[in-house]
Amino acid sequence: MGGRAEAAARGVRLAAIPLLLALAACGRPQEATAPQPPREAAPALAAKPVEPPAPGTPGGLPDNRTPVSEAPFSATSAQGAADVVQTYYALLESGRTAEAGRLRGDGRPPDLSGYSEYHAQVGAPGGIEGAAGSLYVEVPVVIYGRLKTGAEVHETGKAILRRVNDVPGSTAVQRRWRIERIELSRPSGGR
Repeated sequence: MGGRAEAAARGVRLAAIPLLLALAACGRPQEATAPQPPREAAPALAAKPVEPPAPGTPGGLPDNRTPVSEAPFSATSAQGAADVVQTYYALLESGRTAEAGRLRGDGRPPDLSGYSEYHAQVGAPGGIEGAAGSLYVEVPVVIYGRLKTGAEVHETGKAILRRVNDVPGSTAVQRRWRIERIELSRPSGGR
């Protein structure tokens, strides 16, 4: 039996040799390796996020210090019109252009395929004005983002919303605020 026990012990010792060699190598300094070919240049760092101009500055929303009422509002109020504009731009920012298009009077979604990022700030609505059986509200907007070319975009303007006045024969759909048009321009000052 002594021979068998001695052979088993020798087998355990032989099996432990690779483990011991691996552990010993951990403490040794690494040998120099062959020079590696140069790596391709790392891609340029992502462009910093585009920021909107501050309110009251060129290209920013009006600096209206009077807070907008946060009380509940009706869908037919001026704040209801501003809510439509906020929803419109939130849908565009999330890539849901077809849904956003349904908030426009013409029902057409805008083409944002040239943008890598698209954002908007929506200001406080103006007062409701009436003309020829329709009601109108102007809502200031600031657009900022980046084109796929990398160029920044800054535009300022207003969304004009329209709804049919509560006249006999008008439908509920006609009495909802819809974006009639959006008028934007690039602010002066080079942005």
